[in-house]
Amino acid sequence: MLRRCRTALISLPVALALTACGRLYELPPPEGDPVVLKPAEVATTWTDADGGTLTLKQDGTFVADKICIAIGFEDGLTQSGTGTWKQGSNKKQSIVSVTFDAAHPETGERKPDPWAALRRGKVWKLWTRVGDPDHDDPHCTLTSPAS
Repeated sequence: MLRRCRTALISLPVALALTACGRLYELPPPEGDPVVLKPAEVATTWTDADGGTLTLKQDGTFVADKICIAIGFEDGLTQSGTGTWKQGSNKKQSIVSVTFDAAHPETGERKPDPWAALRRGKVWKLWTRVGDPDHDDPHCTLTSPAS
């Protein structure tokens, strides 16, 4: 009896520690290599997994139709509307950010988290993490054929 009690007392902290370590794991980025895109390559129509579209125009404006977005720890958000976009980059990767003309109806925010550019074969991707990084929430990933 005493032996079972000791085993239970030792097993519980070990199980909790392993569970906690598992929650510190961040879902890795989607498959692809970081890429710096030219402004003309960014200015195209991007599509998410649910058919939402983001059309970035060369004049710095955009039109979005039910596009997946990330705002802080909120998950499952989409937004439609118009606004402006800009591109930045470091030496290895482009970053695309948008500002909607109207605030998101649930969060009140106009600027969702920016997307980072990747290339996988003949597909460009813009992606951002969605939700709490300690959880296995999906990414918001937009794709467009690479030229």
